[in-house]
Amino acid sequence: MKAFPILFVLLLYGCSVDQEVFNGTLRAAVRDREIVLDNVIACAASSQNDDLTHVFLYPRPGATDIRYFETTSLGADKNNFAEYEEVRASPKDVFNGYLKRIDAQVEEGKWVIVSFEEDGRMHLCNPIRIKSVSRPTEYLPGNVQIEDLDSVTPRFSWTDGSYDDTIIYFQVVSTENNDLLSGTYTQEKIFRYYDKENVTLNITRSDPPDLIMGDSYGFTLMGVSEDNWVNLFSEVSFMIQEN
Repeated sequence: MKAFPILFVLLLYGCSVDQEVFNGTLRAAVRDREIVLDNVIACAASSQNDDLTHVFLYPRPGATDIRYFETTSLGADKNNFAEYEEVRASPKDVFNGYLKRIDAQVEEGKWVIVSFEEDGRMHLCNPIRIKSVSRPTEYLPGNVQIEDLDSVTPRFSWTDGSYDDTIIYFQVVSTENNDLLSGTYTQEKIFRYYDKENVTLNITRSDPPDLIMGDSYGFTLMGVSEDNWVNLFSEVSFMIQEN
């Protein structure tokens, strides 16, 4: 099997973050604005190698002005926009820009919301609970099994780590150049490329190409809890093999 570059090298080896707090709350940001609640796909994971939190989001085509907010206290009401202050964010590309990632130094127990502008409205994600100390993200590449590698429709299955509150799984199949081919969510611990039968949410923008015999690909998995915390992160490479 050919060597495959690590897809999330910036995730696994974080960098320092210089956070600047704006003079404004989420309540002020949405004042006199048309907003759309729970309409940004986002989640957060702890880093494997430092104390950063990585907030991932899917910026739909045409989305602009990505913003990041976090609560000012640990006991804040997650639904009270006055409790959130805006922190300057510098989103980084993931999968060559198909996804974005914000690195933050945010305390355990706080809540985070990210937003973006789309069609003249401000879209917000569900609040994300930060659990980097109590439930640090588990990095478990060995829990993914791949079958049917002699076909262009390989089957991926996996097991959970030590946490039992994962409610949904996000899967990405990508090329050797880190281009996203498919991005899907399932509630089951199984996905077959590119079968949408058990897919509950799909961010694949068009039908992806068939996989090519002899080429290397990557499979990335995130197991996400109800409060949008990433319990599980797995990443493996694979090659479609000749019969």
